[in-house]
Amino acid sequence: MAAARHGAFHPLRVTAVEPLTDDSVAVTLAVPPELREDFRHHPGQHLSLRRVLDGAEIRRTYSICGPASGPGGPGPETLRVGVRLVDGGAFSTYALKELTTGDTVEVMAPAGRFTLAPRPGHFAAVVGGSGITPVLSIVSTLLAREPEAHFTLIRSDRTTASTMFLDEVADLKDRYPDRLQLVQTLSREEQQAGPASGRLDERRLTELLPALLRVADVDGWFLCGPHGLVEAAERALRGLGVPRDRVHQEIFHVAEAPAAQPPGGPVPAPSHSTVTAKLDGRAGSWPVRDGESLLETVLRNRADAPYACKGGVCGTCRAFLVSGEVRMDRNFALEEEEVDAGYVLACQSHPVTEQVELDFDR
Repeated sequence: MAAARHGAFHPLRVTAVEPLTDDSVAVTLAVPPELREDFRHHPGQHLSLRRVLDGAEIRRTYSICGPASGPGGPGPETLRVGVRLVDGGAFSTYALKELTTGDTVEVMAPAGRFTLAPRPGHFAAVVGGSGITPVLSIVSTLLAREPEAHFTLIRSDRTTASTMFLDEVADLKDRYPDRLQLVQTLSREEQQAGPASGRLDERRLTELLPALLRVADVDGWFLCGPHGLVEAAERALRGLGVPRDRVHQEIFHVAEAPAAQPPGGPVPAPSHSTVTAKLDGRAGSWPVRDGESLLETVLRNRADAPYACKGGVCGTCRAFLVSGEVRMDRNFALEEEEVDAGYVLACQSHPVTEQVELDFDR
């Protein structure tokens, strides 16, 4: 079967909308037989969902929370994502208050590199709030497929009532009592057992992690949730001597902040610049308007260019920089190895040279 086109959306029928907490739901989508290969996913990947409201297109990404299909078998019959209400969030408000069984949602094929292919070893995650969603897929897939794998899951939530997928995680702990270590922390509620209440900052994590497990023996760390928690966990792990290539991060939301400035100050933009982009085997070249990101330039000419958040967080618009130089305003999606290999986020990239070439197909 041919690979799924990058920016293509497919209508999927909603088969369930299940309340998880007062401000979150799990949405289940049916995948028709002809699309099951396109929607085969790796544990930890996400979906981009789209709706049109008052003539404006809204796109949001939500992580798949169910286990991934086994290799060689048919693709998934259903996909389940977790949605948490965001203040003023147009899509999350719709999902919690209007979306119902029988509705249709437009969905892009799975994407994302915050993944773990099942293999023997000891893995660990530090998650906060809705950051449990992709990790739930990772843990459930890993423990089901690989009997020699162990996982330590450290969760941070405000209260027990606000904890997403509480029952699902408890079921996993009951199913794999010797291979899943679960540590729950609450920032606004006291617990009878477990760590003291309070936020998981760098200091607490530096003390807590070595008390829970042999940090040096962990084969991979997965950090997901609010920007502050992920940064704190990354600093704590770095301070504990964990190699950078063992730490993987995914951030769901980052508050608006000024664009990062390169060392030595801003790089002047060329007076005229052209971007050449290859997408789904077809290439084109177009002039970049003043102040435009490269994604905006491509979208003016190729409406099927892949994107979701446009904030440098989801990584949907990842492209390979074939030639030329660009300046990225923000990057919360690509790991250092990807940047070093030549990948950029088109939504955050601005030309530094007169000619820039991108390849979305690599």
